[in-house]
Amino acid sequence: MKLILGLGVTGLSVARFFIRNNIPFRIADSRQEPPMLKISNNENLLHDFSFGDWSESLLDDISEVIISPGIAESESIVRWIRAKNISIISDIELFGRYVKAPMIGITGSNGKSTVTQLLGEMALASSLKAYICGNIGNPVMESINDDAELYIVELSSYQLDYTNQLDLFAAVITNISPDHLDRYDNYEAYISSKLSIYNYCKHKVINFSDSLLSEINGDSLYGVDVNDSKCKFIAKTDKNIHRIYYKNEEIISSEDLVIVGAHNIENILAALSLGDMIGLSITNMVNATKVFKGLDHRLEFVTNINSVDFFNDSKSTNAISTITAINALSERYESIILIAGGIAKNEDYSKMFQLIGKKIQTVFLIGESKELFSESIKGCSVNIVESMEEAVILSKKLAKEGAVLLSPGCASFDMFSDFSERGLVFKQLVLQKE
Repeated sequence: MKLILGLGVTGLSVARFFIRNNIPFRIADSRQEPPMLKISNNENLLHDFSFGDWSESLLDDISEVIISPGIAESESIVRWIRAKNISIISDIELFGRYVKAPMIGITGSNGKSTVTQLLGEMALASSLKAYICGNIGNPVMESINDDAELYIVELSSYQLDYTNQLDLFAAVITNISPDHLDRYDNYEAYISSKLSIYNYCKHKVINFSDSLLSEINGDSLYGVDVNDSKCKFIAKTDKNIHRIYYKNEEIISSEDLVIVGAHNIENILAALSLGDMIGLSITNMVNATKVFKGLDHRLEFVTNINSVDFFNDSKSTNAISTITAINALSERYESIILIAGGIAKNEDYSKMFQLIGKKIQTVFLIGESKELFSESIKGCSVNIVESMEEAVILSKKLAKEGAVLLSPGCASFDMFSDFSERGLVFKQLVLQKE
């Protein structure tokens, strides 16, 4: 019998697959009321289950465990599984056993979702029946389809940690920087987790600009402002304009793009390199890149109103995300109005405040932190408002050119259910006719 450990989105997708294929299974979760409990009940998936504190008896008659990525190695149930030498795998490994089409694997500390989505849109523009899935939000077990010609899979380090066998056609690590260090013993362990993706692929795509990756012997290399003949795709920067070259011929520049920022140039290079590896045409890939708007709530282009571009970066819940967004837009726009604020996190916002003072024309502050932030921002016009609606209305009236950016740098729970609702409200208000 199989054991599904964790009844979140991943566990639910595995349970549905086992039911469809008449595979006996047990579900266990340390929470009394797991997130997908109601749905599982409604779909009659709970024939054999245990909710609440882990018990070693859960492992009776179990031949294999499919574990949710959020469950750490340090948990007692995982130690018991290891001690009994029971096979423990990710949903990714299970997925790989059943799919027939080639798989592309994408991981990295930052940018992996953008690369996954962009490559998917490149493949669709090339008339391939491609499925985008994995850590990006669509569970892989829900994405198995007989008509699939390609699977583009975003992989987290947690998913890789529980993967032992996988047959990827190609893979890329977008970059590596310190992250999830509460889960790993040290930074080196996190790096090792990311690097493991290259153990499972036929073709390695390497970001030559990342010092932790540049020494790896890859099949396709790319980089920004590098001079290396081994790089098939490169980008060169000249006065805030990024030009992308394929075999020394310019194919696209940042002036042609909807998305902004130097970080997205690296993401584009990664997607182009993977697309080239699977045989997509340069023309189709370039056309898809030109119209790519980015991911929802992540420096997402919303619309242009009277020569002013509006961007939704509601996913920004910390200082570094807002710093990245401001730096990205300031490459293209001289005038930027910023909407920020919410529940401030316990971090140092001083660099964000300094950057706002230097590069922002006007800032509208909302939420719990508005008073605190207003005292620390110098060098630009600072306005405290009571709602997102007021911030958007005033931004529309004030902006004559450039961009209006929602990049809160804070959590959303003081005014919204989550960052997604905050972004949706912003977009609705921007698009609302006056």
